[in-house]
Amino acid sequence: MPQERVSVRKMRELLRLRYDLKLGQVQIARSCNLGQSTVFRYLKRFEESGLSWPLPESCNDRVLEELLFARPAAEVPGARAPIDFAALERQMQTHRHVSLQLLWEEYRTSQPEGYQYSYFCELYRRWKSTQQLSLRQEHHAGEKMFVDWAGATVPLYEADTGEVVERASIFVAALGASSYTFAFATQRQDLHSWIDCHVRAFEFFTGCPVLVIPDNPRTAVHRACRYEPDLNRTYLEMAQHYGVAGLPARPRKPRDKAKVESAVGVVERWILAALRHRKFFSIAELNDAMAVLLERLNQRPFRKREGTRASLFAALDQPALKPLPVERYSAADWKTCRANIDYHIEVDRHYYSVPYQLVGQLLEARLTHSTIEIFHRGVRVASHVRSHSAYRHSTQPDHRPKSHQAHLEWTPSRLVHWAETVGPATGELVRTILESKPHPEMGYRSCLGIMRLLKAYSKERLEAASRRAVELRACSYQSLQSILKHSLDQQAIRETESKKPGPHHGNVRGPHYYDPPQDLLQ
Repeated sequence: MPQERVSVRKMRELLRLRYDLKLGQVQIARSCNLGQSTVFRYLKRFEESGLSWPLPESCNDRVLEELLFARPAAEVPGARAPIDFAALERQMQTHRHVSLQLLWEEYRTSQPEGYQYSYFCELYRRWKSTQQLSLRQEHHAGEKMFVDWAGATVPLYEADTGEVVERASIFVAALGASSYTFAFATQRQDLHSWIDCHVRAFEFFTGCPVLVIPDNPRTAVHRACRYEPDLNRTYLEMAQHYGVAGLPARPRKPRDKAKVESAVGVVERWILAALRHRKFFSIAELNDAMAVLLERLNQRPFRKREGTRASLFAALDQPALKPLPVERYSAADWKTCRANIDYHIEVDRHYYSVPYQLVGQLLEARLTHSTIEIFHRGVRVASHVRSHSAYRHSTQPDHRPKSHQAHLEWTPSRLVHWAETVGPATGELVRTILESKPHPEMGYRSCLGIMRLLKAYSKERLEAASRRAVELRACSYQSLQSILKHSLDQQAIRETESKKPGPHHGNVRGPHYYDPPQDLLQ
């Protein structure tokens, strides 16, 4: 079976969760959408590489990929050996940081010829299925925040007609140790509302937990899976900004997030039910009313234990939460795109330039309301002001090749100015060529050809040839080149050559045919 290969970006996230957040390998595997054996293998490679965390600035994606992905991890054939899984189970129940991965590593240390990790886990699952055990969840201070949408919604009314125009959704968050609860109403359940509610929850709790436990909505999980859920890119970026890890609950396993399931029921019972007789005409009005009842809910005494949610929060969760970052997270969308042959990418029907060397490369665009940032292999290569003008271009001159830059630098006025530095006749010749075309750019090549003639002829000869071409009304590059080639610029223009008489014919009226009669002029 081929070994799983991870991207460099996911490898950096794996190392962050391990060394910054001190997560176990099982949690890292679920958060990063990886197999546990893959997490173990690459953590081992990282330790063997001689690198340290945080990574030095010189360790870019290419260096990290060469160090970690070039060498396959060795596989040692497993040997059969008896294992006391009951003793291992007691260790995991007694010590919160003990994981099956750690127990396997200790097992392999004592028995080098023992089972590989995958088969070790398979044997453990078989033994577990024979045990009638139910493990109670233990919530530690500042460790987990559970989030979900409430099933109930609140109607919003039109002020003039009194009709229901939409229904507000209710976001609920609860801390594991204290059950301290946060609730907020939004108009939609889209990605930006989901991210905004998380940011407001962190600010309401005045700190950040280690883990955020959502369900599996599309706004949180790109691909739902019981064992390896794949987080939405924007949701992952928000988690990195606040230094937390997203650990989605297993699909159709409400016990994994029982804390927020209970909090949703409490919010619906003590807040939404209490507001059932009121009519709200805006989200702001609804949230103001909910805030009053939310404070009352958190101050409400427990029925089966001492204290309140607020008192437990002050004693347990609040001191253990990590401080908020200095800057508030600004939600952004991500889009994968490819640079076209004109070194532009398309985003919402507008085109943004990237360095021309990236033509054909796969890029990632980070979109906010006002800016767009473009990344290649984790490195920002371009940034633009966000534009919503359809089928227009936002181009930075530095992104063009040198040849394109040189071509665009030549304008009609610049070409005429250059020609006048040679002489007035050359200036008049270039001006005549540009004005004779339907569009000035159609005469650019002729003018650039005239410029190249200076490499073979002197300025004096070019000026003399231009004077002859203007007098003969032969204003073209071909005529000028012919004059210089045959040295006609060094000969005087004969009068018969510049003023040739017209043909003698009865139908030729002559120059005075169109003169008005003299009696009309008097």
